Order: sequence, then C-alpha cells, then structure tokens
Amino acid sequence: MTASQMRVDLLVVGFGKGGKTLAAAMGKRGFQVAMVERSEQMYGGTCINIGCVPTKALVHEADLRRPQDDAEDWYRHAVKNTSDLTGLMRGNNFRMLDTLDTVTVITGRARFADPHTVEVTAGADRLTVRADTIVINTGAEPVTGGFAIGGRVVTSTELIATPELPRRLVVVGGGYVGVEFAAMYARFGAEVTVLDHAPHILHREDRDVATVAADILRGQGITLVGEADVTDVTDLGSHAAVTYRQNGVSTTIDADAVLVALGRKPATADLGLDAAGVQVTATGAVAVDDHLRTSQRHIFAVGDVNGGPQFTYVSLDDHRIVLDQLVGAGTRSTADRVAVPNTVFLTPPLARVGLTETQARTAGHAIRVASKLVAQLAASPRPKIVHETRGLMKFVVDAATDQILGAALLCADAQELINLVALAMRHGITASELRDTIYTHPSSTEAFTEVLAGLA
Repeated sequence: MTASQMRVDLLVVGFGKGGKTLAAAMGKRGFQVAMVERSEQMYGGTCINIGCVPTKALVHEADLRRPQDDAEDWYRHAVKNTSDLTGLMRGNNFRMLDTLDTVTVITGRARFADPHTVEVTAGADRLTVRADTIVINTGAEPVTGGFAIGGRVVTSTELIATPELPRRLVVVGGGYVGVEFAAMYARFGAEVTVLDHAPHILHREDRDVATVAADILRGQGITLVGEADVTDVTDLGSHAAVTYRQNGVSTTIDADAVLVALGRKPATADLGLDAAGVQVTATGAVAVDDHLRTSQRHIFAVGDVNGGPQFTYVSLDDHRIVLDQLVGAGTRSTADRVAVPNTVFLTPPLARVGLTETQARTAGHAIRVASKLVAQLAASPRPKIVHETRGLMKFVVDAATDQILGAALLCADAQELINLVALAMRHGITASELRDTIYTHPSSTEAFTEVLAGLA
C-alpha cells in the first residue's frame, strides 16, 4: 500500500456538471484544485455518461428507425454510436480539467476523515487530501425499490449499455424516466408494458395532459397498466417473470428485460458525512441553505446530491451560486430561480414550466386556462409540415394579472418552446403579450398566438 498527502484550496468530490465547471473556473483563477471521481468511466458526470446525452441520443436514433429497418441491427448500431459519443465527450471533459496546471484529477473513492480532510482510496493506494473549501458533487443513484438489480433486471444505466434489444420490456414505474424509456424502446421495436402504482402515468401532470401522453404511448403499441402493485420480479435466466396485483388479481408476465424506473436518490452512502459534521435531510440529501452551504460553512453541495431538482442545468446554476460565494459578491442564491423548465423526451416531447392547473387551483389562484390539441391548430401549419400533429398545448394564467403561471407543451419542438415561455415568466411578459408577439411563419412558436387566444 502506498499513502501520500496533498493540500489544495478547493476539493471537489464528483465530476458532475456543477462540480467540474466550478473546478475549471477556480483553477483558471489560479486556485489549487483537486477533483476526485470514483470511476474513469464517469468523467464528466451522470449527464454525459449515463443520463441526458446517451438517453437523448438513443431517443434520436429510435426516431430515425423506419419500419423496414431490422430492429436488432438498428438498436445494436444505436448503442454503439451512443457509446462512441459518450466516450468522446468523457475524454473531452477529462482534458478540460487535466490540461489546467492548477487542477489535479484523482480517480478513487472519497471519504471524509474530518471536516477539512478526505481520504481517497484506489486499490491499495491511499491519498489524503486536505482542503480549505470542499464541494460535494456525487449526484444521485437509482431507487431500486428492493428489487435485486442484475441480469435481466436493470436500471437505466445497465439498459442503455446493453447491445441486445429486449424484445419484451417491462418498465416498473410510470414517471418521467419510465415513460421516456418505454417510448424509446417501443420505437426501437420492443414490446413494452409499463406497470405504474399510480392510477395513471405521469401523475405529477394535469390529468388532461397525462391522458394525451398516454394516448400517444398506446398509439405506439405500449401497454399501460395503472394501479399495479409489483409483488415479485424473478430472473429465470432465459427470461424474467414479473408478478403484479391489480384490483386484487395477480398477473404474471414474462420479459426479456425489466427496467426498474422508480426515480433517483442522492448518492451519499459511504461518504463519511458524519466525520465531516455534514447534516443530511430526511430523504438522505445533503442539507444546504440558499447559498448551497452545508452545516459546515466551508463545505458546499451542488447538483442532485443536495436534493434540488435533478437536472444538469440546475447543477450548472449551482456552480454559479458557489462561485459567487467564493470569489464574487456572495449575493446569488437558489431563491433567485424562477420558472425552471423541464422536458420528457417522448415523441413528441413533453415540456413543462411553472404550476400545473391543479397546483395553481390548490394554491388559491384565480386562473384562466388555454388548452388546445395540436391536431386542432388551424393557423399553425408546422405540425402538419413535420408530420407530428399529436399532442396538446396548455397555459395556466393568473386571471387578475395576466401573468403566466405555468405551461405544459406536448408537441414538436416543445423542448425549445418551453425556454421561451420560461423566459417570459421570469421577466413578467404577460399572456397577452406572448399571444400578440410577431412570430416567424411557419414556426412552432406561432402556435402560442392561436392557443392563447382561447384563454377562458
């Protein structure tokens, strides 16, 4: 065993978006920085390696497949193309830090020894790193629900790396990840069944939005089973057997793969947070204040590990807050965030920002609602031009102020449209202004004019 020590100004544990961007920014300012990542396969973080980039690349590959294309060959090539892409980006992310003389990238498992000291182990080697400031950026990990992961029972991480297309895929969970994967694999040619404990998929969305999404999925041949309590998942070698109860009746179905998609939880196990005096919340996230400081003022937590929204772009904004604390005015905070959008990459995508209609009414808002099926848009030809007339566009507007409280866009280009709506919400642009703005033609944005004209 070899042991050594080093001292730095900033230590970042975890190569995710917020941490790596902060490490680069501080290194370029002349600070001595150490970045610790437990696996060289995770340089760049979750998004690049097992999250946003590979999954959205596979969604794109699935959309390109034509009915006459062999499903297994197409999928195998898609997985290889995606692996090549993530490998390229992983290398670029490593070089982004490794080429800075002030930054040292360390591969190994990190564990706090005390509030200022982290021990990094890699095999028989041990490195003790002492830092003035420490940032925890370890991300999140799949919730397995007690199911044994391995073989034919997988999380999204294993599934996207498997070059064999599962002809029969059972998805346990009808949330955002579950339905995105269900849609993707159905387009690759798999027979897909989604088992959801809730009465309907996407239970956080308004029922009308979720219903339209469900209709689209069923139109792709996907079987949706609501109020399904999965009682057993068994890997039988040649296939897996999934047993669930619905309305008191037990049913067993066979699958070539079972995707457990029950969400993700902060990755804090075995970090030695007790030794650092860092408190966690009831859900296991690192507890932070509005400036992302933990219970130790010199230790911050950014990204999924702090229990905030699990989006790469939120992690990026986390880095801005911490950088402002370290070398700026120290005024930026999570309280500054308004109208943070998100997208589920179905085909067409579902993007949302702000309050749902249900949330707005529950909060006591007097509201007006504008909603229209994409197929009913008369003055907006782009859906017909791109052969994507499925979906729904919906706005929730404050009745007194005309301010946009939220929007759900299930339509072509929704992942781009939602950013414009979010920007309008942040800057107080009213629904009437968004309706009456001049848009190019034919474009997806001009649909706002027609949809918002129907505010009731």
